[in-house]
Amino acid sequence: MKDVFKVAGKKLKSRLIIGTGKYKNFKQTAEAVKASGADMVTVAVRRVNILDKKKPTLMDYINPKKITYLPNTAGCFNSSEALRTLRLAREIGGWRLVKLEVLGDKKTLYPNMIETIESTKILVKEGFKVMVYCTDDPLMAKKLEDVGASAIMPLAAPIGSGLGIQNKINIKLIKNQCKVPVIVDAGVGQASDATIAMELGCDGVLVNTAIAESKFPILMAEAMKYAVIAGRKSYLAGRMKKKLFADSSSPLDGLI
Repeated sequence: MKDVFKVAGKKLKSRLIIGTGKYKNFKQTAEAVKASGADMVTVAVRRVNILDKKKPTLMDYINPKKITYLPNTAGCFNSSEALRTLRLAREIGGWRLVKLEVLGDKKTLYPNMIETIESTKILVKEGFKVMVYCTDDPLMAKKLEDVGASAIMPLAAPIGSGLGIQNKINIKLIKNQCKVPVIVDAGVGQASDATIAMELGCDGVLVNTAIAESKFPILMAEAMKYAVIAGRKSYLAGRMKKKLFADSSSPLDGLI
């Protein structure tokens, strides 16, 4: 069965996207990315050194010719900060495929959807291809698609919480209505969470803290790889119907 994953016209081999924050060092980050099989990583432009050649850079460890870099606006709490960050990323690195995050407050790190929608409109007009971190509200997700988002990235739970998918119904509603890719972002805590996201029909999963803060990050990265593959295959295979009563797996006719 041919199963192609594309975001903004870019074909990706893996449906797992890896965040590059919170690791012990760049070496561990690179090892985790390799173990995960991911071919896209998201990078906080304001936090991770990707430009200062006098210091170790992420690019020294993860080759941007082999792995797609997705600059993001982590740490931005208003539209102007987010826009300035992504314009800088485009100017310096030539990036047009970006991830937009406009956070609402420091305690929950929930997205400010009003500023997120307005920022998406502006970035799309400026030629960016925008993957957007958002709430799990189907109406907001549809609005983002309407204004030109290249991918919808609803949170499963608060960033870094590891709580797993808290609202499966909303995630499924978002997936069922959207024509652009839906990628679960934030809140994944263990491999089974990634599998659930994929079984709901999501196109991909972004994972960072669940890998970086696990006891054995490289092993967890590999677990996430297979969790996403298993979840996708399960979704494509089609779940059996739920039944109220038992249904013997062996024929009862002709018993001795």
